[in-house]
Amino acid sequence: MKTSTDELLVFVTVIDSGSITAAAEKLNQTVSGVSRALTRLEKKLDTALVRRTTRRLQLTEEGETFLQRARAILDAMEEAEESVTRGRARPSGRLRVDAASPFMLHCVAPHMTAFSALYPEIRLELTSNERIVDLLEQKVDIAIRIGELQDSTLHARALGTSKLRVLASPAYLAEYGEPKSVEALREHRLIGFTAPEHLNRWPLREGRKSGADSLKIEPAITASSGETLRQLALSGWGIACLADFMSAADVREKRLVPILGNVLADERQRVSAVYYQSASLAGRVQCFLDFIAARVKL
Repeated sequence: MKTSTDELLVFVTVIDSGSITAAAEKLNQTVSGVSRALTRLEKKLDTALVRRTTRRLQLTEEGETFLQRARAILDAMEEAEESVTRGRARPSGRLRVDAASPFMLHCVAPHMTAFSALYPEIRLELTSNERIVDLLEQKVDIAIRIGELQDSTLHARALGTSKLRVLASPAYLAEYGEPKSVEALREHRLIGFTAPEHLNRWPLREGRKSGADSLKIEPAITASSGETLRQLALSGWGIACLADFMSAADVREKRLVPILGNVLADERQRVSAVYYQSASLAGRVQCFLDFIAARVKL
């Protein structure tokens, strides 16, 4: 083998940190030492992995390919080490969890104090993305996804399902009235998603003859985050279609009112925790999956 694991670690850290200086600080090495290790790796491979400019580092095509393999090798080594020590040590290390902001705010963040009390040696990193992220590219250990899964290379643990409801604030309904039919709904201000477009199909039956269980709405205002839609609905801006996991408390406390129950189809969004399959699942990943599955009640 031409390369060493130290050189692989330097290469990955340089890319993740964005600069040789930042990588040196993270690795507790000198800038010259990191630069020499990167140059030595390129000489061993007889190819340029990174283009260096005064402002930034940019991966070459060969660097892109090598980066994926280097990450896989370092991850496999970490898992191998952890599998040996798991029986005699508490789960530890960094754990990055990604979820859409509504799920993160309502279903993950409230439980993290209890999780940290149980596993104080795990360093949590919580990120929020409204779109599906690449786990390897974003260095995510676990991603919680809403809806049907598309990527067959991922392993998934089902957390449950969450019903969709059409909701409005009491203030909005007092000012504009409550729509009693799909036809009446079209006269109201509707709050929708910027993307993807399928989220602007609400689980409403248009009529007995149509047989359709969904209605494509024309939103008067759009947002990329479900939490923004919720806040707009709470403020009395208009009517929104929201999942129970983010709005159940609002309904219980009468901040939002369910409407159109007579034409609402029983549509539920699937909630899954996904991660890459491996021969040995890291202990910190497993304990988080067990914890969140027990805490999240959908």
